[in-house]
Amino acid sequence: MFISNAYAQAAPAAASSDNGLLGMLPLVLMFVVLYFVMIRPQMKRQKEHKAMIEAVQKGDEVVTAGGIIGKVAKLGDNFIHLEVANGVELQIQRSAVTQVLPKGSLK
Repeated sequence: MFISNAYAQAAPAAASSDNGLLGMLPLVLMFVVLYFVMIRPQMKRQKEHKAMIEAVQKGDEVVTAGGIIGKVAKLGDNFIHLEVANGVELQIQRSAVTQVLPKGSLK
């Protein structure tokens, strides 16, 4: 006949330990890339936001997470009193401040 019979070969007797490490290499590389692309920049942003919140002083003009713009009237440990109009003050959490505006932004 023209076609010979094909038989399955026996599996190798023992797999080397290098083969197992090479199999885990893509998983390890994926976690390294994930750290540098997602986790590290987020931690940096959190650190910058915390420093900005701690540096807020009376008289600063700020924007809250809800989009409210006002001038800091009083400071507390966890809360800020924000003057949004003459005689109108709102009490907000410090963590709600998203941005400190340059002086003179409010009219």
